[in-house]
Amino acid sequence: MAAKRRKLRNPLALAVLVLLAERESMHPYEIAQTLRQRGKEYSIKINYGSLYTVVQNLQKHGFVEVADVQRQGNRPERTLYALTPAGREEMLDWMADIVSVPVHEFPIFETALSLMGVLPPDEVAALLEQRVNTLEVRAAGLRGALGKLWETLPRVFLVESEYQLHMIDAEVEWVRGFLKEMADGTLSGVDAWRTWHSTGEVPEEWRELEDQDHSRGRPGETP
Repeated sequence: MAAKRRKLRNPLALAVLVLLAERESMHPYEIAQTLRQRGKEYSIKINYGSLYTVVQNLQKHGFVEVADVQRQGNRPERTLYALTPAGREEMLDWMADIVSVPVHEFPIFETALSLMGVLPPDEVAALLEQRVNTLEVRAAGLRGALGKLWETLPRVFLVESEYQLHMIDAEVEWVRGFLKEMADGTLSGVDAWRTWHSTGEVPEEWRELEDQDHSRGRPGETP
């Protein structure tokens, strides 16, 4: 089952729809402040300038509408927006789609892992150690932030940050295991990898694998 192609795919747009489902109407600045108060900047890229564009796009597609325009003293007018019936339907359908349908998102780290052979093994090991150190600092910061947020917010509002922390811990564990295999030589193919960088010649076993791939055809093709 594939996810639907939507008019808007920005996660910030979905967050706006969800907040407007909670309240009768809100100003974009109030939306941004509420998201930050709930710690959503750890899972959603919140930019005050782009938020206005997101709201305008939601209005363009009929998902939100102007509910009121307020003026207080010499302050600029504040436009409050509300969710439309079409916006509510879009929000519920979008949420169901995201929760139920796994989507391969092509993380940049996976791209780097798939191409890391171009770097010498020892350099890759040093870079991965650096990555692990950075991730551990990030995890410590996220644990600290979660500890403070738990004091004022119900856990149900913070599950995405818990998930993010869990994924960081899982990545650190995997990378450390990979580094250990590189260090003790149990990583399959590491010797050929070292040979390539020491001699500049593609190892024979790699050529054989490439020939086998060509003879079998590409994935999805009929030999």
